[in-house]
Amino acid sequence: MISLGSLFSRQPASLLGLDISSSSVKLVELGRDKAGNLVLERCAIEPLERGWITDGNVEKFDEVAEAVRRLVKKSGTRTKNVAMALPPSAVITKKIVLPGGLSDSELEIQVESEANQYIPFSLDEVSLDFCVVGPSATSTGDVEVLIAASRKEKVQDREGLAEAAGLKPVIIDVESYASRLATGRLIQSLPNEGKDTMVALFEVGAFTTSMQVIRNDEVLYDRDQAFGGAQLTQLIVRQYGFSPEEAESKKRSGDLPEDYPGGVLKPFVDSLAQELGRALQFFFTSTPHNKVDYVFLAGGSSALPGLSEAVTQQTTFACSLVNPFDGMQVGEGVREKKMRREAPSYLTSCGLAMRRFML
Repeated sequence: MISLGSLFSRQPASLLGLDISSSSVKLVELGRDKAGNLVLERCAIEPLERGWITDGNVEKFDEVAEAVRRLVKKSGTRTKNVAMALPPSAVITKKIVLPGGLSDSELEIQVESEANQYIPFSLDEVSLDFCVVGPSATSTGDVEVLIAASRKEKVQDREGLAEAAGLKPVIIDVESYASRLATGRLIQSLPNEGKDTMVALFEVGAFTTSMQVIRNDEVLYDRDQAFGGAQLTQLIVRQYGFSPEEAESKKRSGDLPEDYPGGVLKPFVDSLAQELGRALQFFFTSTPHNKVDYVFLAGGSSALPGLSEAVTQQTTFACSLVNPFDGMQVGEGVREKKMRREAPSYLTSCGLAMRRFML
């Protein structure tokens, strides 16, 4: 079992947030100043080649481990403890209600016996963890407990990547939980501290776009869709005859022919905005809700020029790019201009780094 509480003390040890996605690995390290404000001490990104990570599975272990080593070196950190995450598809989560007042060992026994009902594998094959969420809303005196389980090999892959880079994995989280933690801090900065505010968070990755609708720290709806920035790379390959690697590199650097902005980029941005609008419509038709207050865009492909404006036009809802470091002090080791350009990519790694301060 990976303990959620073993790391933390009154003076939390330094901790890296390490996010491994299909297109890159991202690292964030946070601290606090004397007044208790969050400080961004380090952040760095290292690209991965297509196929090294597929659907959250590590297909090319040595190559990804080497990329993590480069990332750690590039960041300049000396911290070894690391928080990592698995994709939601690799984790089974279930909320259950148990009697209040149980000791930790009694809770553990109860959780294991309950888990058998929900986990389609032998408990010997899974890493299982749980945390008490709070009092049950439905039965007085009981508590709500969140169970999380994943196949051991999925957890061991992540741990192995960290260890191969000389890091010590101390927390394995779920990507969507980490991104929600970082988003929650931004929601609190909205009017009325974000109370009762409904936010649709879209994380636009290379191959998948995930959507979470959040209100008062509760997820009302979540959904993954199979589209992302890699489709733009394919369009560039078709239009200009570049290799996929060249197309990806030129897309990142902006070194593309004159007709690219109007002929390739804008039509793609418009179709991406339509997909996001469609996803919102699915939410409205399958729930009692018919509007959101804000649309937040994050992920490596969210910063495409004109996307947030196109989403506002498509949906009529206020849409903005997420910067998970908003309101933080920026440390001397951070190249601020580069960080601001890449900020939406860091949402999950920022949430993982914030785990340092959760007692």
